[in-house]
Formats: sequence, structure tokens, C-alpha cells
Amino acid sequence: MTKNPMRLLTLINLMFTFLAAGCSATGALNAVTTSSSYALSADVAYGTQPRQKLDIYMPKTAPPATGWPVVMFFYGGSWNTGARAQYKFVGEAMAERGMVTLVADYRLYPDVRYPDFLSDSAQALAYGLDHAARLGGDPKRVFVMGHSAGGYNAAMLALDARWLVATGHRPSELAGWIGLAGPYDFYPITNPAAKPVFFHPNYPENSQPVGFTSPAAPRTFLAAAVDDLVVNPQRNAVQLSEKLQAAGVPVTLKLYPHASHTTLIGAFAWPLRWIAPVLEDVQAFITDAPPAR
Repeated sequence: MTKNPMRLLTLINLMFTFLAAGCSATGALNAVTTSSSYALSADVAYGTQPRQKLDIYMPKTAPPATGWPVVMFFYGGSWNTGARAQYKFVGEAMAERGMVTLVADYRLYPDVRYPDFLSDSAQALAYGLDHAARLGGDPKRVFVMGHSAGGYNAAMLALDARWLVATGHRPSELAGWIGLAGPYDFYPITNPAAKPVFFHPNYPENSQPVGFTSPAAPRTFLAAAVDDLVVNPQRNAVQLSEKLQAAGVPVTLKLYPHASHTTLIGAFAWPLRWIAPVLEDVQAFITDAPPAR
């Protein structure tokens, strides 16, 4: 990792900070993320609202003949918290491996509730689809990825056509989607922060990703921590995987024994990659996925 004893001690402290504090410690991971492996276009508007902005992480290597894969990433935070700048370490990790990566903000509770953040997410993904070629990407190899609440957003965009259709696009334009510790079947809600987002106990109909499994779903990558204490991996990742596979959808399911709900995304940063090979597995999924038709 490093031959500098003081830097090694600093990294160890950062790792324990993240393990203890979860996603609130993303700043620690960003602090050790290099800026030399990507070109950043920040504060790009995909809509008119203040939080309808995204950051674009571009690889510095020459693009392949057909263009780089393009990945839209949505972070978690119970639809209450989060900011795109906190996930520089995700953008850097993906761009360094030859993927144009867009990290998007979306409106949060209490400013909005379901389904407004899905409309925002759909607009952000539409931006990626519309501008893929201009960014040096392959318009036929666009993916949507999310962690935790962002994994829910990604799932709904990929599985429920309503959201992308409203932007003039369809899920069939995606080469695949990636859900990391996402909640896909979570009623009745137990998380106090999420209850008002979904009008607990008067839950909206047709708002659970497991209700939208069909042969039309894009190729899927699902990952979860075996002992996730926030989002049950069996009810969510495993159940959704089984339903999609029963519908004939190609699914890659990865369950990581040494990760937690938060370190599953933290493992994208190089100081925490020893926890789980989630970055390598996501990269392999994207590399192996055929273009959208």
C-alpha cells in the first residue's frame, strides 16, 4: 500500500473511521483519492432545480473505437441525505478503469417525497443517454448503478418503464443495471427516516422493484453484504435475483461475507478494497455485458 509509516498510520485511521461512521466518513476516503486519473466536469445541470446537477468523471486514457462504457451512479442515504461530492472516490475508481461515470444529486426529503426523486433520477439518466457519445462514451453501453436508497432508484429506472418513458427513453436502452445493497421489497418500513418518504403507513402502490420483474428487464448485477443489518440481503438482493432469473433475465448475484452495508460502497476506494472485490466484479460485469439492442 505505502512504504511511508506515517501515511500508513493515517490510512489505517481513515479505514477505522469509515468502518465506524459509515457513509458519513466518505470525506476520509475522498481525502486519499487521487485526482490524476480522471478529468472532472462538475456542477452539470440536468434540470432546473438546485439539486438537479451531476459531476462527470472522464477517463484520461484514449477511448476504445466504440467509446467508453457510461455509468450513472446514485448514492444512498434513506432519501434524506447525501451529496454527489461525497462520492468522488466512486467516480475516480470507475474512471480509472475506463468508464465515464456520472454521479448525480437528486432532491431529498423533506423537500420532496416519493416519487419526485425518481423523476429526478430519470432526468439524470436521460442526460447520460443523450450525451453519451459527446462524452466519448458508447450510447449502446450505458448502465445505471446505485447503492442503498440509490440502488432502489436504479432498480426502479431499470425495471419500471414509467420513469424513463417520461423522458423520452426506455429501459431497453440500458446495457445493464447494478444494485449495491439496495432495498427492493421493504414494506412495511421500519427505518424511521424512510417512513415519511413513502407516506407510512399509506404506502403508494406499484413502488417496489420486485413488482416489476419481467423478461424485458436489462441485464442485472446485484451485490449485498452477507450480514447487512440495514437492508436484508435475502429479502432484497436474493429475492430480486431469483425473480429476475425466473423471468429469463441474465443476473449476476454477489454476496460478500466481510462487507457491511456501508463498506460495500466504501470498498470502491483503494484503502478499503481488501474488504470485498466489488469494484472488480462490477467492472467485469460491465466489460462482459453486450451492447443494448
